[in-house]
Amino acid sequence: MHRMKRRLALLALSTVWATTAPLAFAQSGYPDRPVKLVIPFAAGGATDVLGRMLAVAMQEKLGQSVVVENKPGAGTVLAAAQVAKAAPDGYTLLLASNSTLVLNPVIRDKLSYHPLNSFTPVAMVADMQLLLVSGPSGPASLSVLVSQAKADPQALSYGSFGTGSTVHFAAELFKSAAGIQMTHVPYNGSGPSLTALMGGQVAVASDTIVASMPQIKAGKIRPLAVFSTQRLKALPDVPTMAESGYPNVELSSWFALLAPKDLPAPVKQKLEKTLADVLATPEMKAKLVDIGLQPNWGNGSAVSTRMQSELPRMQTVAQKAAIKDE
Repeated sequence: MHRMKRRLALLALSTVWATTAPLAFAQSGYPDRPVKLVIPFAAGGATDVLGRMLAVAMQEKLGQSVVVENKPGAGTVLAAAQVAKAAPDGYTLLLASNSTLVLNPVIRDKLSYHPLNSFTPVAMVADMQLLLVSGPSGPASLSVLVSQAKADPQALSYGSFGTGSTVHFAAELFKSAAGIQMTHVPYNGSGPSLTALMGGQVAVASDTIVASMPQIKAGKIRPLAVFSTQRLKALPDVPTMAESGYPNVELSSWFALLAPKDLPAPVKQKLEKTLADVLATPEMKAKLVDIGLQPNWGNGSAVSTRMQSELPRMQTVAQKAAIKDE
């Protein structure tokens, strides 16, 4: 009887070790191979530049390569779905935006991922500010724009880099607050949208500071107002929407690092700390500001909080403006 009890105890102990030891080893040794960072946009854009900067800095902290994989298409849906289905081991990550987590869910009837249930939020990364800009023959100021739109609701059109994009939502927020009508003309990217603006095909455009700044500096387009709560350091003379008389017209593009659902806590903590350390360095802060981004680190809970607070607000905008995926 004593021998049988001893054998049962040893068997139980070995079973516990067999089921828990590999996971514990994997977590304590993470990462022991390259990590993949999926970017839901093509190479060369602001998100891609941000992702590659993070990859270089993170691999120095993690001691393993962080390999960037660009997977554009379907408004970030393809990349998000890929990461949602990946193993929750910390070796497949997604640089998501609020388009992925907030806007897609409110404009698409069916998604192959769930913004809240398909991912483990790791950390907030940065914000990219948005602004309303006018072309050479467009309104000279926001007040002139509003006056023209009220005088003739069919007179003005505005460009954006796509239906359901952050800049589309931002412009619709402004339209609602100002009580005006403008016809939305979506383009396939900032380049075509701003080219149309400079050519006079649209009166104004809603776009990001990253895409707009080169044309603003060249004197080819004119900034009318920014969608941020405070004036931008790069454009100190341009008023906010609130300063222009339209409070609560505030929106930015923001980025967060995500992993698949059920990421082990030790791996999440390591990634969270790695990103916190990376974004705290003066060098990284300077690089982000240089490309027009605002560093905005926050832990995984901060990602969930921002997402949940923004979802109902954007749902209201989408319903009022009848924004649906085309």
